[in-house]
Amino acid sequence: MSAPNKYGLTERQTVILTVGFYMLTALVMVSVNKWALNTKPLSWTLLWLQMLIAVLLLRVTHMTGLLTMPKIQFEVARALVPLIAINVLGLGVNTLCLVYVDTSFYQIARGLVLPFTVIFAYVLLRQPSSLLVIIACFTVFCGFYTGVTSEINVSKIGVFFGIVSSVTTSLHAIVIKRSLPAVNHSSIDLVYYNNVLSLMATTPIIFLSGESAQIAYDLDMEGFASFHPFLIAAFVTGIFGFLVNLAGFMQISKTSPTTHMISGAVRGVLQTLLGYFAFNDVITAGRLFGIVLILSGGALYTYAKDKEMQAAPANKPTYIPMTQQDLDEEEGVGADLEANKVGKASP
Repeated sequence: MSAPNKYGLTERQTVILTVGFYMLTALVMVSVNKWALNTKPLSWTLLWLQMLIAVLLLRVTHMTGLLTMPKIQFEVARALVPLIAINVLGLGVNTLCLVYVDTSFYQIARGLVLPFTVIFAYVLLRQPSSLLVIIACFTVFCGFYTGVTSEINVSKIGVFFGIVSSVTTSLHAIVIKRSLPAVNHSSIDLVYYNNVLSLMATTPIIFLSGESAQIAYDLDMEGFASFHPFLIAAFVTGIFGFLVNLAGFMQISKTSPTTHMISGAVRGVLQTLLGYFAFNDVITAGRLFGIVLILSGGALYTYAKDKEMQAAPANKPTYIPMTQQDLDEEEGVGADLEANKVGKASP
């Protein structure tokens, strides 16, 4: 049994609390986002407010000495343009998907993350996949297809945004991997740059999308009081968006990639239950079966990758880098291999 840390918690208790914190913040984020969009369907404005609050909170941590934020440099910002583009697009389509689909169906609409991740890993990183991984991806696809085709009044545009969201999420880990060198592999610096630059990039979209005109119209017709629920929800989700970032990094640092994916699957189940009880979503048999298949495929993928890592612990990881820890471990293994080569070459 591990010794307690300075807070009197054992390693197991720390892991349980960390995973629980991540799941709680992520669930609150989705539910309050849905509530905000039900009051005012201003998806880009909601994102802008959330990122503004996140940047302000990051500045507070800097001023209080909890974290150190970098100074924005043009060269670094230019190198991070691909990351900002994929991040803004991903956040946008995520929120738009939530506008058009139920909370419980959100799990299905964005269900193709795993198949796209495996495809892009092969096409862009030349990482082949085992038969078991391919079966896992096919299971997930069957879940997506079952969930979508079983719905009578399914929102086609919601499903479209869900598919695009799956693509952007799949590409995100690869873009992060290529962006880390620009910030000297500092995760905190990358989070800060990502929020600041994404905030700047989102500002003109509010005007181009027509949301600024809609806001002006609603203010003129209904008054500022009509925005109170939306602003309260934006404030809450802004805080929880900041906490989700923090919780995600905490979970990745305290647990394995396998635990991270399992907690994501459990979160999907809780999200479905939340949609049923909080938003009165209708859980049809087809929707439920689709969610079960998607989660089963994710569990099978996790099992397959865990077996691969156990079979080849001394080699470079064969799993697809889906989290920050995955990327860091890849870099560390690469450095160890290079050091071994140098050592063998020395007399």
